[in-house]
Amino acid sequence: MLQNIRDNSQGWIAKTIIGVIVALMAFTGIEAIFTSQSTTQQAAKVNGEEVSQNELSQAMEVQRRQLMQRLGKDFDASLLDDKLLREAALKGLIERKLLLQSAKDAHLAFSQAALDQQIVNTPDFQENGVFSPERFDQYIRQRGYTRLQFRQMLEQELILSQLSSGLAGSGFVTDDEVLAFARLEKQTRDFATLTLKADPKSVKLADDEVKAYYDKNASQFMSQEQVVLDYIELKKEAFFSKVEVKDEDLQAAYQQEIGNLAEQRDAAHILIEVSDKQTEAQAKAKIDEIKQRLDKGEDFAKLAKELSDDQGSKATGGDLGYAGKGVYDPAFEEALYALDKGAVSAPVRSSYGWHVIKLLGVQAPEIPTFASLKDKLTRELKTAQVEQKFVEASKALEDSAFEASDLSQPAQEQGLQVQTTAAFGREGGEGLTANRQVLQAAFSPEVLEEGSNSGAIELDPDTVLIVRVKEHKKPEQQPLENVTAAIRDHLIQLRAGEAVEAKGQALLADLRAGKTPVAQAKGEQGWKVIEAASRSQEGVEPSVLQALFRMNKPEAADKSTFTGVTLANGDYVVIQLKGVSEPKEGLSDEDKAMYRRFLASRSGQQDFAAFRAELEAKAKIERF
Repeated sequence: MLQNIRDNSQGWIAKTIIGVIVALMAFTGIEAIFTSQSTTQQAAKVNGEEVSQNELSQAMEVQRRQLMQRLGKDFDASLLDDKLLREAALKGLIERKLLLQSAKDAHLAFSQAALDQQIVNTPDFQENGVFSPERFDQYIRQRGYTRLQFRQMLEQELILSQLSSGLAGSGFVTDDEVLAFARLEKQTRDFATLTLKADPKSVKLADDEVKAYYDKNASQFMSQEQVVLDYIELKKEAFFSKVEVKDEDLQAAYQQEIGNLAEQRDAAHILIEVSDKQTEAQAKAKIDEIKQRLDKGEDFAKLAKELSDDQGSKATGGDLGYAGKGVYDPAFEEALYALDKGAVSAPVRSSYGWHVIKLLGVQAPEIPTFASLKDKLTRELKTAQVEQKFVEASKALEDSAFEASDLSQPAQEQGLQVQTTAAFGREGGEGLTANRQVLQAAFSPEVLEEGSNSGAIELDPDTVLIVRVKEHKKPEQQPLENVTAAIRDHLIQLRAGEAVEAKGQALLADLRAGKTPVAQAKGEQGWKVIEAASRSQEGVEPSVLQALFRMNKPEAADKSTFTGVTLANGDYVVIQLKGVSEPKEGLSDEDKAMYRRFLASRSGQQDFAAFRAELEAKAKIERF
């Protein structure tokens, strides 16, 4: 527990900006915000602002993908209840809309210059510690964004982060609350346990009792429904031997590769923003004064820390890090690339305000040789060809299987073999029959009841499968003789547990009433005494430990309290609480700070949850 508090006390406050980007994109379905909204269908209205059906459907798809990524390739998202998925996605979109509206009302903002810096300094967009426009473009293209869309998304996420951190970070606790929590957390307890063992050997069970249980619970003793599948499997790896790469294609790919390499420049800047609080003339006058001071020899980094309006870079003396072309505002970029190393620009007007820019360094690209890239380029070109052929073959296989009455013809057309699985039930078998998508297809009405071939099942990005039911074994009532042993074992364990629990509760009542002295209460091993046990005490059953710390403190040193717990194996444990000790020494400053952060973070998160609930309660929300 103490380590959990130490870890959790850092909270989201210590998270990096890339954590904001990844986590919020992953869990809120943000990418749906920036897709086409040409449809006029509405899923909801939030204070008059529309949530479209297109946003909702794509948010649902994002949630499916996230579940598949977290649960692995065997997870079949089609098994999800679409109604529940829709409700969860719509709830998230409505909550997001409310938070953005609240942030707008609070005039929260994140400067474009700070956005530039966050993008440039994000490790996912860098190669060898330097911003790579190619990696940035590849990253956002894979997620369906343009540069403008990604910037808009990131700006919204950072604004929401400001809102949540402002509210959740405002939680506070008093010294008395910190001390009270610490006393409970560091409390120890002296106790003893007496274990009464369940005794299955003492249980006498008649045959008619087994028969009565069988008759009463007949539905539990049905044989498992099973199927045997025929299947054909198409693998991407089979196509690599069928493609070749031409020398001219390699040379073209090499030229494109080195053509993408670009000079990187390390810029520092001082920004004076033009805003509703500062006019164009005022901002221009300030930047002119700063330029004059720089011309007289004052230190650029010092002035940036003192005067720049870019909160993201002023702490580092205005340093924005290395970046290539296509990252900054066009006017800013033009001025930057006109500078020599160490030079400072004249005042430059961008869409953010007025800047002076200093060129700190230049990194020329290193041009790799053709020989060093040949293997890599060959793999990439082959992979692209294979991917195309695999997609075409998969489509052809699915079309052929749809029209065929069995799998022989589709297999022959693709040069594949029809294979057969072992019998398996709805819970799955081994290998490919453990795959949730295969199970879903095998027991679907079309395949199981109508006898059709399945559609193409993507086991993984490199494997496609078509299945057909060869044999269907329906559930049947198992004869009593086949399940007698299992029923007998179950009933014996049940009766043994009930008997020892009754014995334990009777003993517990006598101990509480004083009829049986503790010393006379006997188990097979006697009382086991543990002193100064903490909430995370090792060697104690979790259920026993949980019950122990729920017990009331003894009224006096010679008056123990008692309780009992039934363990999962049927044993019954009597617990004697002898005493409770609280820490006598004071808390260190480090522990006080740790507990305070933990409690404040928990309080702040509760406040933020209450804030969200209040926004929803006051909002006009229409769901369609």
